[in-house]
Amino acid sequence: METKVNPLATESIPKLLLKFSVPTTLTLMVNYLYNIVDQIFVGQGVGITGIAATNISFPFSIVCTALALLIGDGCAAHISLCLGRKEQQEANKCFGNAFFLLILCGILVVLFGNLFLKTLLLLCGATETILPTALQYTRIILLGLPFMIFNVAFTAIIRSDGNPQYTMKAMMIGAVINIVLDPIFIFYFHMGVQGAAIATILGQIVSGIICICYIPHFQNIIFQKENMTLNLHTSTRIFSLGIPSFITQIATACTQIVMNNIMKYYGAATIYGSDIALSCYGTMMKVYQIAHAMFVGVSSGTQPINGFNYGAKQYKRVKKTYCTAVIIALIISILWWFVYQFFPTQIAALFVNNEQEQYILFAVHCYHFYMLVFFIYGIPTVTSSFFQAIGKPAKALVISVCRQILFLIPLSIVLSSKYGIDGALISAPIADTLAFLLAIILILYELSSWKKKKFI
Repeated sequence: METKVNPLATESIPKLLLKFSVPTTLTLMVNYLYNIVDQIFVGQGVGITGIAATNISFPFSIVCTALALLIGDGCAAHISLCLGRKEQQEANKCFGNAFFLLILCGILVVLFGNLFLKTLLLLCGATETILPTALQYTRIILLGLPFMIFNVAFTAIIRSDGNPQYTMKAMMIGAVINIVLDPIFIFYFHMGVQGAAIATILGQIVSGIICICYIPHFQNIIFQKENMTLNLHTSTRIFSLGIPSFITQIATACTQIVMNNIMKYYGAATIYGSDIALSCYGTMMKVYQIAHAMFVGVSSGTQPINGFNYGAKQYKRVKKTYCTAVIIALIISILWWFVYQFFPTQIAALFVNNEQEQYILFAVHCYHFYMLVFFIYGIPTVTSSFFQAIGKPAKALVISVCRQILFLIPLSIVLSSKYGIDGALISAPIADTLAFLLAIILILYELSSWKKKKFI
């Protein structure tokens, strides 16, 4: 019988990156679009209090994304490595274990979120004026989070199966539902933030169901019920490979919580006040996530290519894939830096009417400070993904943890105590610079070790 050659081993690297990165990028951007659409319609229909309330609940979505990526990215990376080594049964077992873990996570998120909702919202920086609206919004959002977990996780898993276009279509259908229903519920039925929340979860539910329906159509793995029984070795491998993505998202949630509280505390001492500071920072983070989705899309698109070829010992293709991804990330970084520095007024105006002059002034101030060196932002993300794909999650974890936990959060706390809100905002470009230097050091060391071993 003739052996089928996997295109990951032979096709052009740029062509493969285009195939895997574009659908993944669009899928993630659409996922973040849920929140941005809510912000725009809530801002126009409810006002600054509504924007701030939905921003306060954003860490819930980030934590759920973290859980989804822990399982989804870990499963996808392990499947790619297994397929490269021709370990078919282990790849099947990996998906079965991941599917069970996703169901478990969805149940726990709803239960835990409802039990401690008020406490968690206060922890996220809710003020007395924002808390009632935040409670209304988040109680509904919690119902859709299990489906969002499936959406995000299946993005990586289906990508590793060679069909990233499928999840892109699923997410886009959900986004269209959300975009259509948002103005109907908010403006026609006058349901405010509750209407925005209902529109969001309906879109997420439809997308989640479409993703689950892909299971019988897997090309390279087979779903078997007996593989849903957790295996310690397989589950541990999923978690070890997914932990960098998980930590990155958890660090993002922690950063959001810390910055929310800084905006709440130090914003009260400015002419803008706590509510404007909270809402501006929150909307900036939503737009920031759209740019971040592009880098995650490119880096995630490299994972099946790098994972398969590293498993197959085609190290030159792995290096070429990484270098190509770096060039793409640099171009995206520079373009977004230009947008953030020269068009912040236009971005801020999407979320409020022209009468909110104080809001727009503070938003412009935020973009100029926070995104000061965004032109180097993409390199650490691509480098972290490279280490994750080749089965070295510890190095990927170092890059992920340092930018947020070791650099950004401590700097924002220390500098804000001396310089107020400006100190917190300027901590981001400092952290980005340090993370960039760390990524460069680690990748140069890794590639030099490959030369010594005569891999390349």
